Amino acid sequence: MNRRTFLEAGLASGAAAIVGAQGTETLAETLPMTPGAPVRKFKLNYAPHFGMFKNHAGDDLVAQLQFMAEQGFTALEDNGAPDRPVADQEKIGKTLADLKMTMGVFVATKDFNNPTFAVATWKPEVREPILKDMRNAVEVAKRINAKWCTVVPGCHDERLDWDYQTASVVDMFRRCAEIAEKAGLVIVMEPLNTRRDHPKLFLTKISQGYSICRAVNSPSVKILYDMYHQQITEGNIIPNIDLAYSEVAYFQVGDNPGRKEPTSGEMNYRNIFKHIHSKGFTGVVGMEHGNARPGKDGEKALIDAYVWSDSFDKPLV
Repeated sequence: MNRRTFLEAGLASGAAAIVGAQGTETLAETLPMTPGAPVRKFKLNYAPHFGMFKNHAGDDLVAQLQFMAEQGFTALEDNGAPDRPVADQEKIGKTLADLKMTMGVFVATKDFNNPTFAVATWKPEVREPILKDMRNAVEVAKRINAKWCTVVPGCHDERLDWDYQTASVVDMFRRCAEIAEKAGLVIVMEPLNTRRDHPKLFLTKISQGYSICRAVNSPSVKILYDMYHQQITEGNIIPNIDLAYSEVAYFQVGDNPGRKEPTSGEMNYRNIFKHIHSKGFTGVVGMEHGNARPGKDGEKALIDAYVWSDSFDKPLV
């Protein structure tokens, strides 16, 4: 029996223990919820994206945030926040404050096709647009009350020795840190997989990100540990959490294969969440994945998956 099937089979009794007597109903069958206080309290600050619950909440951004809060989610991720109209950014920031939700990451600067950070030391035409993106990120962060922003430091240059590229990446993160530190913003660099999603990228492993953070030596430059990407790249998720933990400021979730919610693939997120929680992590755990199933049923199943995976303090039933 796979974990998804096990979840569906066992959640009827587990749900009753978590949210009160529900007879034989699962949590999914109690949705949609009426407005009001959250129906549950998760142990970690999971952050959905806009669109993840659009079949229940509709297209309106405020309605989606309200639905997330009602379901117990305490944070939001919005990678594309800088591309939204300023009025929408301000509306998101106000709604998050009203709902007492935390803003997770948005993408400050990225490039999946060209060398950027790896050559910026010698190329001002590459360096200056990145610094402009960082200055813009500071303004976006003010509007949406964000503390973290994602940076993808581009591809490697096949014609340049790796050590020169590493030195340039460190130099560029130091320049970005000068902008971020003044605003209290934390840049989180994201190692991504090259085997499936992003070939030719420079930053691919947690250990690599760790060494860059140590070299930059700034409280405003840390690691975004995307566990979907690292399951593909290197596995060893929990040991690498322990080794790099002092430089990790943010986690992201996605099961493999498929990059959908926990219980849809091979990863034991129930145990991973337990480990992250045991370390006293109080930051955001971003839900950067798709829904394994379409429609309202898929959204209900996603919520059930997080309820089950977050119930690591309860015996399996």
